[in-house]
Amino acid sequence: MVETRRYAVTGMSCSHCESAVREEVEQLTGVASLEVSASTGLLELTVTEPALADAQVLAAVDEAGYDATRQP
Repeated sequence: MVETRRYAVTGMSCSHCESAVREEVEQLTGVASLEVSASTGLLELTVTEPALADAQVLAAVDEAGYDATRQP
């Protein structure tokens, strides 16, 4: 089952910020692809593993130094 999820990420302002978030989130098992945009403040990822919890994604973003919330 493939699912697309969107998260609002606060505090990103440049490509370095995008890279930091990308590096942490792409390590999670079940992430097929992801896009991070500092200009829109969004993280969009395609998940192939439904067991991947939002808490894991939020923790990865936190590890990169930012806050995130899941978008509907």
